[in-house]
Amino acid sequence: MAKVILKRGREESLRRFHPWVFSGAIAQVSGQPAEGDVVGVYSAEGEFLALGHYQVGSIAVRILSFDAEVLAPDFWEVMLRRALEARRTFGLVDAPRTNCYRLVHGEGDNLPGLIVDYYDGVCVMQAHSVGMFRARRQIAEALVKVYGDSLKAVYDKSSGTAPFKAGLDLVDGYIFKAEGFSDREQVVLENGHPFLVNWTEGQKTGFFLDQRENRALVERYSNGRNVLNLFCYTGGFSIYALGGGALHVDSVDSSARAMALVDRNVALSGFEASRHTSYCTDAIDFVKAAPQGKYDLMIVDPPAFAKHRGALSNALRAYQRLNAAAIAKVAPGGLVFTFSCSQVVDKESFALAVFSAAAQTGRSVRILDRLCQPADHSVNIYHPEGEYLKGLLLYVE
Repeated sequence: MAKVILKRGREESLRRFHPWVFSGAIAQVSGQPAEGDVVGVYSAEGEFLALGHYQVGSIAVRILSFDAEVLAPDFWEVMLRRALEARRTFGLVDAPRTNCYRLVHGEGDNLPGLIVDYYDGVCVMQAHSVGMFRARRQIAEALVKVYGDSLKAVYDKSSGTAPFKAGLDLVDGYIFKAEGFSDREQVVLENGHPFLVNWTEGQKTGFFLDQRENRALVERYSNGRNVLNLFCYTGGFSIYALGGGALHVDSVDSSARAMALVDRNVALSGFEASRHTSYCTDAIDFVKAAPQGKYDLMIVDPPAFAKHRGALSNALRAYQRLNAAAIAKVAPGGLVFTFSCSQVVDKESFALAVFSAAAQTGRSVRILDRLCQPADHSVNIYHPEGEYLKGLLLYVE
C-alpha cells in the first residue's frame, strides 16, 4: 500500500477526525498509487493516521477509516449495515407512510464520496470520487447482502458526479437487477404522498429527499392560502401544499420534463386540476412579474447558486435579489420558505443575504423558524461542511 506522508504539523485535522487530506498538506507520496487506490496516511514522524482513497486534486485523500485494521473484506457490508441501522433509528426503515430515504450521505456516514438513495427497493448510487466509482460493484454486492430479497435493483448514476478521468467508464446503468424487475418509473411514498421518481433521467438521483421535513412544514402552513412554488422540480412542495388545504398552487420551473412530472404527480394524488397551475418558465422572471399580494405563501428553493468558493460573492447577490423579489411580492401576513443548497454558502452568510433582501423591501419581517436537512442527510460532527442545506421561514407583515 502506498503511503501519503504529511508535512510537519499538518496532521492536526486528522487527529480531530476530519475526513479530508488536502494536497497542500502532503510532503511526499511513497509509492505510485493510482487514483482511487487505498493509501495509508502518516505524520512526518511516521505515525499512522488513517486510510483513504487517493485522488489527484485539492482533496487528495478521502478518509475511510482511522483504524489500520478496519478495511477487511466485509468493510462495505459493515458500513452499509451501520447506515441502515441509523435510518431504522430515524424511523425511516419499513415506515408505513415513507418508503424512500437517503441510505448513505458521504462523510455523514463515514463514506466520503458516496451517495446512496433508496426508493422502495431500488438503490441509486452516485460516486463523487474515483475511489468510490472504482468500488461501485463491491458496494452493489454489499447492498444485496444488506437488503436481501427486498432489493429490486442497484442503479449507478455517477456519470455526472464522478471526476472525469481517462479510463473510467462513466456510463450510467444497472449494476444489479432482481429477477422480474423491469426498468420503469417508480411510485414512492413520502409521508403518505405518492410521487413518480425517474432516476434515469431526473436530476440528482431522481428526487430531492433532503426536503422531506420542510415539505411537511409547508403542509402545516398551507391551509386556506394561495401558494407559489418556485424552482418546483417535480412538485414536492406543491403536493404537500395541496394536501395541506391550499386554495391554489402555482408551480414554476424552467424544465419542461420536470413540469410534466408535476402535473402527473398532482393527478396521482387525486387533487382537482383546478387547484393547481404549472408554468414552464424562468422562476426569477415569474416572481418579479407576479401581482403584488397574489400569494400568501411562497417557496423559494433554487438550485445551488455557488458550486465553488470562487462563485460565492455572485451567489450571495443572487440570493439577495431573489429573496427581495419574493418578500416584496408576498401578501401581508404571508410566509416565505427560502432555502440555499450551496455547500459553500454557510448559514450566517445566507441569513445575511436574506436580511439584506428584507431591508431592501422596507417590510417588517420575522424569522419563524430556521430550517435544515433531515436526519438521513446526517452531518459528521467532525465535518461541518456537510451541513449544506439551510433555510428560513419568514413571516412578512
